[in-house]
Amino acid sequence: MAPVKVHGIPRSTCTMRVLAALSEKEADYELVMVNLMKGEHKQPPFLALQPFGVIPVIQDEDLTLFESRAIARYVADKYQNQGSSLYGESVTERALIEQGIEMEAQNFTPAGQPIFYQMVIAPMRGTPTNEAVVEESLIKFAKVLDIHEERLAKAPYLGGESFSLADLTHMPLTHYLIGLPKVSDVFRARKNVMAWWERISSREAWKKVTALSA
Repeated sequence: MAPVKVHGIPRSTCTMRVLAALSEKEADYELVMVNLMKGEHKQPPFLALQPFGVIPVIQDEDLTLFESRAIARYVADKYQNQGSSLYGESVTERALIEQGIEMEAQNFTPAGQPIFYQMVIAPMRGTPTNEAVVEESLIKFAKVLDIHEERLAKAPYLGGESFSLADLTHMPLTHYLIGLPKVSDVFRARKNVMAWWERISSREAWKKVTALSA
């Protein structure tokens, strides 16, 4: 069986999400670097794979698939008999995992992404950080983490008793945010969230992903 081709870059949060799923499932993959600085993601060869021109996209035999959360679900299903169990064993378990994935996609990332952009991406592009946007977003992000804190007081993981895609989808953005000034204080003020992060970030699969992105 040929390895899964992952078109992306290892520092991209969405690419990291896919690589984490593949690593947890102990699946073979080949990382195909996309040169964003040269605009390769907007050129016809890449657009033929991903019409929106954003990373990542995978090629697995006859399947071409984009959207990192969809890819993570696919990986969890395809390799269900190997590696970590990421997607639940029952309808109820999967429903709770799906809820956790949606918490990340609809609340956690929309609140946290503007902070990441203003504090990390904008300076890289030579644009000053908009402190007003950071402060406004921190308020929203803190409210999201309050909900996570409450849920993690009842179970060690966002999908229940076991690590799953509900946790994995949160990992890339958390990896970047938790070390930033002001944002780290928001995390550290919530003991259950911090304990959760220590549990999931110490996983061997995640260490492999962050080693690639270092």
